[in-house]
Amino acid sequence: MRKILITMLVLAMMPAMNAFSQSKDKAMFKEYEPGYYQNFILKDVHAIQQKQHPKHMEKKFQMDQSGMKLPNKIADYKDHTYWHTPTTSQGNTGTCWCFSTTSFYESEEHRLFNQDVKLSEMYTVYWEYVEKAKGFVESRGTSKFDEGSEANAVTRDYKKYGIVPRSVYDGMKDGRKFYSHAQMMKEMRSYLNNVKATNAWNENEVVATIKSIMNHYMGEPPTSFTYKGVNYTPKSFLKNYLKLNMDDYVDVLSYEQEPFWHKVEYKVPDNWWHSKEYYNVPLKDYMKIINYAIENGYTAAIGGDVSEAGFSRQTNVALIPDFDIPSAYINDNARQFRFSNGTTTDDHGMHMVGYMKDKDGKMWYLIKDSSSGSRNIDPKSPEFGYYFFSEDYFKLKMMDFTVHKDVLKKYMNKFK
Repeated sequence: MRKILITMLVLAMMPAMNAFSQSKDKAMFKEYEPGYYQNFILKDVHAIQQKQHPKHMEKKFQMDQSGMKLPNKIADYKDHTYWHTPTTSQGNTGTCWCFSTTSFYESEEHRLFNQDVKLSEMYTVYWEYVEKAKGFVESRGTSKFDEGSEANAVTRDYKKYGIVPRSVYDGMKDGRKFYSHAQMMKEMRSYLNNVKATNAWNENEVVATIKSIMNHYMGEPPTSFTYKGVNYTPKSFLKNYLKLNMDDYVDVLSYEQEPFWHKVEYKVPDNWWHSKEYYNVPLKDYMKIINYAIENGYTAAIGGDVSEAGFSRQTNVALIPDFDIPSAYINDNARQFRFSNGTTTDDHGMHMVGYMKDKDGKMWYLIKDSSSGSRNIDPKSPEFGYYFFSEDYFKLKMMDFTVHKDVLKKYMNKFK
């Protein structure tokens, strides 16, 4: 009898044992090599010269994707790629949240009204820094003031300040090829630290000074302009030309630390104004929603972690290696575990613009990107400025996304 029980126990454990015994993904330590960021962006802002690169760089532990057959060609997604403006670099700034969400709204303009327009990222960034300065005063110096923010900040800023085409305001001065806010942020932080130290909490004066610093580095944004022969203000351009309704856009989140089927706060530093407008759903529904969206003609602004061993800047492919976690074990707990211990962070915003399914029926996503990491390949390549995400990577490491509210219609009655 005891022998039978032991046999039954072994048989019961076999699925779990097999999941771990089948590990076959390889890893390696790869020496860091200067890429697009060092060779182009930093050289443009005169922060570093190529000859200054150390000969010996720290090696990084990463998945070895060599020899793998990967869907990392734009042509692989040609049947399901949606209209979007060409990829553009955020340069030496931490403004991915704005580049990705601006791109998303450009695609929405095309989807809804068949109008193609390139919008200004830096107009929104300018006013977000103003909002952060106000938040700094209101919180008496406890609110975060840096370059990061969230996708729904763009939505909020459009509502409050409107938007302009990039041809009207690009926020670039002095013949630069790439954006750089390092010196500007240094001056703004120094000023705000002095405000805090001296208790000089005059909001009008603080905002005026922050604007003055930005005007020097970025130029002053327009209050009115002419576009295609018609005069607009930023607000009238949003209302009368773009006709996008900012109330039509929602942010979807999936983490266990807040109740599912509630609108909750996304507790990350870049949600500096503590927005509680995130629709929190279980992971299985999170994946159903994003897959429904991308399979039915919608794009999405996405945010999450791109600092993983399975995220390759050589192939531009994001995978979850089985030495991290087997695919079958990716669930709500695994996702929350990584967020809680800090191995999943909210460090980058991107724009999902297409998809494909591999021979096993697994989804792959085409990701438009503004960072230098997606540009370490031939600039003439169609893949320049894009990533290719596996379904498992999105499932485990992408924390939230912004999408049109129609995608959530069937779920809205579940929210309390």
